[in-house]
Amino acid sequence: MSAAGSSSRSSSPSSNSEWSREENKMFEKLLAYYGEDTPNRWDKVSSAMGGIKSAEEVRCHYEDLVDDVETIKAGRVPYPKYKTQGFWT
Repeated sequence: MSAAGSSSRSSSPSSNSEWSREENKMFEKLLAYYGEDTPNRWDKVSSAMGGIKSAEEVRCHYEDLVDDVETIKAGRVPYPKYKTQGFWT
């Protein structure tokens, strides 16, 4: 999932769908609503999204998110080099 762009492409081979910023936001809210122990979680998230993403696309998108978080936690993502100007310098 790309924080910089307005959409992201899943890297999973079984899911090549684009996700808009709005779809990602809805997805994240639904993950919080339907916790890890929810039976048929991916079906429920897909249905709550109006069926615009299949349960398989939702599951793959979640796995990509988990992989991204693990990569960040492991320190394999460099911190951005921000230019500091004005008030904050």
